[in-house]
Amino acid sequence: MNFIDLPSPNFDQRRFPISMIVLHYTGMETAQAALDRLADPAAKVSAHYVVAEDGQIVRMVDEANRAWHAGRSEWRGIMDVNSASIGIEIVNPGHEFGYRPFPELQMAAVEALVSDIAHRYKISTCMVVGHSDIAPARKQDPGELFDWPRLARAGLATPIPTDGFDPNWYDIGFLAALKRWGYDIDDAHAAVVAFQRRFRPAKIDGVIDAECRTLLRSILVAG
Repeated sequence: MNFIDLPSPNFDQRRFPISMIVLHYTGMETAQAALDRLADPAAKVSAHYVVAEDGQIVRMVDEANRAWHAGRSEWRGIMDVNSASIGIEIVNPGHEFGYRPFPELQMAAVEALVSDIAHRYKISTCMVVGHSDIAPARKQDPGELFDWPRLARAGLATPIPTDGFDPNWYDIGFLAALKRWGYDIDDAHAAVVAFQRRFRPAKIDGVIDAECRTLLRSILVAG
């Protein structure tokens, strides 16, 4: 793949081997505004890669280093997600500035980049996550319009189940299963919303219902 190099000073040393990929949207009005912020020492944020809407990939932090993209987050017991992950920012104005679908050229580049990273580090599909998955109380990105099914078809992300049955868990049982899958459930409603945003984007209401229970049971069974 061809990259444009725009080094960011915002990084430090990893504490863990790479085992995750975290996908974000930039959530800013323009791509240039996002790049400027990710390269600004005062902002104290960064990402390893930024994928533009035309598919161009900008490399900002060397993979060997710990970029500052995840913030306060957790996934499957990993508390320092920055140390364990590669962070990919995908240019999109986000919910605040006019959230919109991700163009084909951009999604093709994201798929190629995720595939390359996942294969090099042997990252399992359950460890390719969105920012909202690892920080449900704080984040919504990459959001309900992101094409997770495309990555799943390529074997790069957890697929959305198409069959199964309702295990009729009580809400506390559903939340325990959600934690088992990887989510931080300290804010239960936010965790349910994050799960729906990822696996049932057509209806994001934070309500634990039969469809949510069926989806989660099938995901856990599939591993």
